[in-house]
Amino acid sequence: MVAYPPLVPGVLLRRYKRFLADIRLDDGREVLAHCPNTGSMRAVNVPGSRVWLSASDNPKRKLAWTWELIELAQDDGTTALASVHTGRTNRIVEAALQSGVVTPLKGYSELRREVKVNDARLDFKLADAERGEAYVEVKQVTLKEPDGHGYFPDAVSVRGTKHLASLAELAKAGRRAVLLFCVAHEGIDDVAAAEHIDPVYARALHEAARAGVELLAYRVSFTRQQGRPEGVALAAPVPIRWA
Repeated sequence: MVAYPPLVPGVLLRRYKRFLADIRLDDGREVLAHCPNTGSMRAVNVPGSRVWLSASDNPKRKLAWTWELIELAQDDGTTALASVHTGRTNRIVEAALQSGVVTPLKGYSELRREVKVNDARLDFKLADAERGEAYVEVKQVTLKEPDGHGYFPDAVSVRGTKHLASLAELAKAGRRAVLLFCVAHEGIDDVAAAEHIDPVYARALHEAARAGVELLAYRVSFTRQQGRPEGVALAAPVPIRWA
């Protein structure tokens, strides 16, 4: 599990300039927070929603507050937590790899981060004297469309397509290559390529699978104490849908 620093609740007023968000804390203060997400944040940028922030007392930081989570209304009247902090995704997956939660990737004795492969950089390289090597690229999924399904990406992703090409090259060369979708939204029960958003990525995903790239999807689980999120961990696999 990855523990959060103490989180402070508020309400999202707006996100703008990609990395900035205006938030009204529960005590009435309005603060400017860092938004650690380079994507479109489609479906998770919902003004009026409850959000959770972490605070830093580092005097070198320009912004003391960081937007971590958002609570999103679901069709059944409940709310679902979703992570907006893409910087935490690899830490969540790394903890799961080390603890054996990702069953297909159990048994490797070594883990390296940020491994360069051709002209791309992949998130992890696993190695073991008996099992050999495995290259793993991680993608965070938070887009839940009105049809109730989860999708990736939430915007055109040239970088994501490049990663798929690198994974496919590895698979064709007989190396183990894995794409792992980290579903960081409690309300998402499956994942599909967002062909309606990025058809090039969707085609590349199918081509990578045909080349032998393994596709995995695991959903996170949040722990709470008296309603306050305290930690997050990769928990269980979810299906990958194919058109």
